[in-house]
Amino acid sequence: MNAESLDGRLLFAIPKKGRLYEKCLSLLSGADIQFRRHNRLDVCLSLNHNIALVFLPASDIPSFVGKGDIDLGITGHDVILESKMDGLVTEALRLGFGKCALQVQVPEGGPIKTVEDLAGKRVVTSFEVLAGSFFREIDDKLGLKDDEKTKIEYVGGSVEAACALGLADGIVDLVESGDTMRAAGLHAIGTVLNTEAVLIKSSTPKHPHHTSMIEMITNRIRGVVAASKYVICQYNISRDRLHEATSITPGRRAATVSPLEEENWVAVSSMVEKGRSAAVMDELVRIGAEDVLIFNLDNCRV
Repeated sequence: MNAESLDGRLLFAIPKKGRLYEKCLSLLSGADIQFRRHNRLDVCLSLNHNIALVFLPASDIPSFVGKGDIDLGITGHDVILESKMDGLVTEALRLGFGKCALQVQVPEGGPIKTVEDLAGKRVVTSFEVLAGSFFREIDDKLGLKDDEKTKIEYVGGSVEAACALGLADGIVDLVESGDTMRAAGLHAIGTVLNTEAVLIKSSTPKHPHHTSMIEMITNRIRGVVAASKYVICQYNISRDRLHEATSITPGRRAATVSPLEEENWVAVSSMVEKGRSAAVMDELVRIGAEDVLIFNLDNCRV
């Protein structure tokens, strides 16, 4: 592959590994962006769109997109803020996966109980910018000056080991389930921010002719995200229980109701929240609904 093969193509940056990578592949599949990545090359061409996918470290994506060298990208909200690119990129869409919290953690059972207790001490993190900004506010509030201020030190990985090794009094790191922190004997005393994966574009794009394709991709991905939150519920119900049934499954605008050949019976189809689907089925059966079915959605426009 050479530079000429990328001419005129929209460049779409995808995290090359880590917690977002597999989810991004599912998202691209749901949006019908087809590709083959040969021998784990970091650039590949879409088979059905005028798009080139560029696989990059998530931490590099905001910079490439913010400078307009790449048209679209997926990365973490925290990565944008840590790279100080929030003024140069626009978050087109929150994607609903990769959710975690950037938390302040300290040893369980230790003397430090609040972030104010930790202020002025040693904090180790991979997020110098965000941790620095967070503790700067705490230091200012407490009136700490010069050498009294919190000492932020950078490490590239295994942040949770810093307290046990005597390198820090507390840490700031991303926490998803909290299992790793609990195993290291740590617990949270504060949250710097909550984050998730986001679709981003340049605030000052270099390639305005890609605007329509950016909108198309954004809408498709928005449809995949919405589809992941809903299912289709279909069932049969007697007409005299229809009002009660549609109060359980009102749909986004209204349920679809169709008459059946059997007198006084109708078929109902409605979108329901995926997380409530089992409870909705229970309620429908309770009021006499029959043939209650749930169908997953691959994509939608809602």
